[in-house]
Amino acid sequence: MTAGTFTTADGCALTFDVAGKGRPVLWQHGLGAPLDQPVEVFPDMAGLQRITLMCRGHGASALGDPARLSIAQFADDALALLDHLGVEQAAVGGISLGAAIALRLASLDAARVAKLMLARPAWVDGPSVARQHGYHVAAQYLEQYGADEGAERFLASPEFLEVLAASPDNAASLIGFFKRSRPGTTIALLSRIPLDWPGISRAQIATIRQPALVIGNDQDYVHPLAYARELAGLIPGARLTEITSKTIDRVAYVAEFRDALAGFLPDSGGDR
Repeated sequence: MTAGTFTTADGCALTFDVAGKGRPVLWQHGLGAPLDQPVEVFPDMAGLQRITLMCRGHGASALGDPARLSIAQFADDALALLDHLGVEQAAVGGISLGAAIALRLASLDAARVAKLMLARPAWVDGPSVARQHGYHVAAQYLEQYGADEGAERFLASPEFLEVLAASPDNAASLIGFFKRSRPGTTIALLSRIPLDWPGISRAQIATIRQPALVIGNDQDYVHPLAYARELAGLIPGARLTEITSKTIDRVAYVAEFRDALAGFLPDSGGDR
């Protein structure tokens, strides 16, 4: 495993992680998630090289200008990383926010994307403000009350309780935002990204021609299974795989996730 840093055109220092040798796979994390999240579900198999960019405000990556925070900017940064590494084409995918980045790249930079993997998508063809409202509210509590009191108050909020009733896993993620080491960075991310979207229309999604895998699970408030099914229906020839929710069985979730990727990634193409 190799960690590195590069600087974007606007001067933002971003970190990345590369593991394995073989066909490159850009595999991205979700909003606020650490590197462990995408690594945990990536298959341990020969012939693949996992490349993960820690997006602005994640891991050791700088936040940069908060006004530049967007899914479009994250996608541009991912392309800049591939350029930095000399990767002309890769299989591209990710979880939640990572899936949004991958969807944008597959549509707008198709020549760089050999295969597409959308795992637990949080958007389809527009903003998903209602489903992600809890993120925005968490940012408000964190900014107004600080980490400890903010978390205590947020636990009793109707927004948190609604998510908790539908998806304990999503609820745990929301509380996790109060434990991140850079609260100002967290507030900036949660105030902007949940209001954003990949910027790709249904018509554009329907023109995607790369082999595509869509992974979804039930009991997921922020990432409804319906979103995964809709995207799989829009992308010609896409494969839909439904896996066990972490709420039901985390071990099964990880194993089934890995199996889905392992069955899709071989012979994914791309030159190093």
